Order: sequence, then C-alpha cells, then structure tokens
Amino acid sequence: MIAIIDYGAGNIQSVYKALKYIGAECEVTSDKGAILNADGAILPGVGSFGDAMDTLEKYDIRDTVKDFIATGKPFLGICLGLQLLFPKSLESPEAEGLGVLKGEVKKIPNGEGLKIPHMGWNSIKLLKKDGIFKDIEDESYVYFVHSYYLDAEDKNIVSAQTEYGVTIDAAVSYKNVTATQFHPEKSGDVGLKMLENFVKMCGGKD
Repeated sequence: MIAIIDYGAGNIQSVYKALKYIGAECEVTSDKGAILNADGAILPGVGSFGDAMDTLEKYDIRDTVKDFIATGKPFLGICLGLQLLFPKSLESPEAEGLGVLKGEVKKIPNGEGLKIPHMGWNSIKLLKKDGIFKDIEDESYVYFVHSYYLDAEDKNIVSAQTEYGVTIDAAVSYKNVTATQFHPEKSGDVGLKMLENFVKMCGGKD
C-alpha cells in the first residue's frame, strides 16, 4: 500500500487517479499510523511553501513525514513536495521547511521572454538512470508548473535537470528519498512509467 499524504494539496486526486490507473494499491490519508505503516509514501504539492508547511503543522503530520523517511522505505515528493524537503524557500522566507536535504529554493529569474510561472512541457537531462528513471529515455518531456526552483547544495543528489532561463535541479534522489519538480502524474506515458517504477520500489507488482 502506498500512502498519498493528505494535507489539502491541490494535485492529490490526480496522483491518486494515476496510481489507480497503473493498478497500484494506494490511499489518500493524513493518519499517522497509516502513513508510517505504508510500503511507500508520496508527498504531493501545489501552492505556496509557507502555506503548505503551515498545513502540515495544522494536520500534525510534519514530523510524521520525517519519521516515514527515517524508516528507509521509498518516499516520493512531487512539485512543492520536492521543495518542502529543503530548509527554506525564498517564496516564504519566514517558513521552516522539513530540512531533510540541503539546498535553496529560489525564484525563477525573469528575462529572455520567459513566462513565470514556468508552465508546460520541458525535456529533462537525466543524471541518474535508476530508481524512478529506470528505462526512461534521456531528454524525455515532462510537465512543469512552478515559479520557484531547487538549487541543491550537493549536486550528487541531483538525478535530473532542465533549463528554463537557469539550470533547474528537476529531480533529486538520496537513499530512499526521490523527488521531482515536475508532475509525473501529468506527464503522459513517461510519467506513468516513473510512477510504475516507484511502485516497484515499494514492492508492488512488476
């Protein structure tokens, strides 16, 4: 069973539907026990960094997310769910992130006629081809919606990058933690393959 951590994030149902489509056992839950007992967990996210951290506190599951990661079981952060793994974001300078990984979440710079937020399809350069990226072709196109981006402190954890006026660390992988700035659940067959890979990492069906 994969727990989709429910703290009111906007893309929860699309993640749930995508997992169901590929035949994965999953549930949307904010129950601490259900999250900690799951075979894998997904932290989705759409919205602002500060509001999301406030809501995790309100639901009393901020520490539950960190406790799950500490179990060593597979964990996937999506979009804002990637950014929340880091200590802070310039979007909400006063907010304290989960601090599981080190890096800065910065504003995508204006210029070169680029629209902010960055919304649409971009190709990703794969730096690692295991985990969720197993059997994924380099320069595959995936779907982004964001105004802020990750600049990871340790580039060894970066598993994919994209270019949008600046080099964006589009995915990270460290031990049992994987996270993507893009939305696999909105990225067509390529994204579904990534989710299938994650399900296999959680011990799900091949």
